[in-house]
Amino acid sequence: MSKQLVLFCDFDGTITEKDNIVSIMRRFAPPEWEELTRQILGQEISVREGVGKLFALLPSAQKQEIVDYIVSEAAIRPGFAQFVRFCEEKSLELLITSGGIDFFVEPILAPFQLKAPIYCNGSDFSGETITITWPHRCDEHCDNDCGMCKTSIIRRYDPERCFRVVIGDSITDLAGAKIADFVIARSFLAQKCEKLGLRYRPFETFYDVIDTLGTLIAEQEGITS
Repeated sequence: MSKQLVLFCDFDGTITEKDNIVSIMRRFAPPEWEELTRQILGQEISVREGVGKLFALLPSAQKQEIVDYIVSEAAIRPGFAQFVRFCEEKSLELLITSGGIDFFVEPILAPFQLKAPIYCNGSDFSGETITITWPHRCDEHCDNDCGMCKTSIIRRYDPERCFRVVIGDSITDLAGAKIADFVIARSFLAQKCEKLGLRYRPFETFYDVIDTLGTLIAEQEGITS
């Protein structure tokens, strides 16, 4: 291949079938969460500000109840295990880039024993309510106040050497999609890719993702043949 395929895969709504933050809020949060979510999706407030405010609605004492609930409720999108194996067999570099929170992302992914690094937001339960921490903030090239800045991670990979593929579904993936070489998208992100004329392919399951990656690999190999 002329370039190394590097995959930046979202978690909520991509690896899992539903957005886990929304599921947690529907189950545990007071009604204020709905207006905050509307403001995030409408880009009226930043993702970092909005997610921080959402979790500040929840008492830290409920941590174990929330974890138990979301781990039992989270449905993994079909084909994910096969996708992980495909990446390993093809020596594709896979990164999980999630706007989710460590206390639920890590236990949901634990059964897959991923070798891939997981980039997500952190959490602090030492106060009365849940505090979200931000170990992967925006770099000097991004002023979106992302919280977990996917573009900052993508920019670490030289486009001269790497073919950068974003796999995602939502507003948190849009900035990354704009600078990626290719996007595998569903839901909101697919609509935005279509509207903006970004190079993308839609997906519903990870079997679709595997098929698209197979095509991309064949194209890259064709470049060097």
